[in-house]
Amino acid sequence: MIQDIMPHHFDNQYIPQKPKEESFVLLYDEGKTLIRKENENISFVTIKEAKEVLKVTELQWTYLFSIDQMRFYLLSEEQEKILCRKLLERKQCQAEHMTFFRTAKPQHMAFAAVTGDQIHRWYRSRVFCGRCGKKMIHDEKERLMRCPDCGQMEYPKICPAVIVGVTDHDRIVLTKYAGRAYKKYALIAGFAETGETIEDTVRREVKEEVGLHVKNIRFYKSQPWSFSDTLLMGFFCELDGSDKIKMDEEELAVAQWCNREEVPVQEEDISLTSEMMCIFRQGREKQ
Repeated sequence: MIQDIMPHHFDNQYIPQKPKEESFVLLYDEGKTLIRKENENISFVTIKEAKEVLKVTELQWTYLFSIDQMRFYLLSEEQEKILCRKLLERKQCQAEHMTFFRTAKPQHMAFAAVTGDQIHRWYRSRVFCGRCGKKMIHDEKERLMRCPDCGQMEYPKICPAVIVGVTDHDRIVLTKYAGRAYKKYALIAGFAETGETIEDTVRREVKEEVGLHVKNIRFYKSQPWSFSDTLLMGFFCELDGSDKIKMDEEELAVAQWCNREEVPVQEEDISLTSEMMCIFRQGREKQ
């Protein structure tokens, strides 16, 4: 999966250290990420290069995280806009949509790009306090935005959601989303609601999307999915009762039972959904 970047080590402990010249700046422009590409491998602008292009001795930076000894940073909105414009005008970088990073190499750099994007979007949408409207400030000890006037605190947005493999012996329910760009087969999925356990989320989403009842809910694995600010939790469960599917046509375009040997193998293996489909095809969902 996309976060599986071994032997590299991802460290998101919030320690706002001053950047080194070789540290990386993650730049985002209108939903795209600025990268450099050499021999099919992606990289990013360094702090030193950013200073040279902006013709400044100091940058207005925010620490993101590190991978091994590489540190990653954001710039202020003003410096980011100017730097993006200049780099693109000079053709020193190219801008790529988030979907590009589903297959980009090396994987640890792709993971850095999508994780940075999640934090970037959160920072840019938390400039002003949602309670009193005053400008928020960065906390010095934690990754949070704090209102100096009313004390409101905002932590990064992380939405819990489930991916569900509903099985009936050698069959599994496969779906396709309605009205979305992603057209490949998927599993049942949905966000947790207030006041319910994550197991209740599994039962509710299965009932809402395909009209089935389930039992023997088993946790498989979790995954951070920065594309949608989500923490995914994967579950396998078994059919309990009738196997007649009643599809929610607003959410799904396709919902059907699929035999184990007919489960499609996805070309990309970065997602929890793809891994769970592969695990079922191999008969390893109960291990």
